[in-house]
Amino acid sequence: MSEFKELTDLLIKFRDERDWQQFHNSKDLALAISIEASELNELFLWKSNEDVDVEKLKEELADIFSFAFLLAEKHNLDISSIVKSKIKHNAEKYTVEKSKGTSKKYDQL
Repeated sequence: MSEFKELTDLLIKFRDERDWQQFHNSKDLALAISIEASELNELFLWKSNEDVDVEKLKEELADIFSFAFLLAEKHNLDISSIVKSKIKHNAEKYTVEKSKGTSKKYDQL
């Protein structure tokens, strides 16, 4: 069993014990990811990178990952497969020769 599957199973068990599946439609899971990402951003607001509270950082990342895993599971998506596919796609858009050392978007390379 993959670690992603194991984590997803733990999340589903937690969710189902509380009868929260009824609230976990795709729209609300996507909104939850966005809200948690905003809370992650807030940790850095008006601070330097070094001033972030690492414990709060871990909590917000865990929330984001948790909702993302549940959304992927809802649509029967294999996390490892979709991430690898996206890396491959980005490698084609951002070739090393054109993109190394620059932050330009692919259509400006």
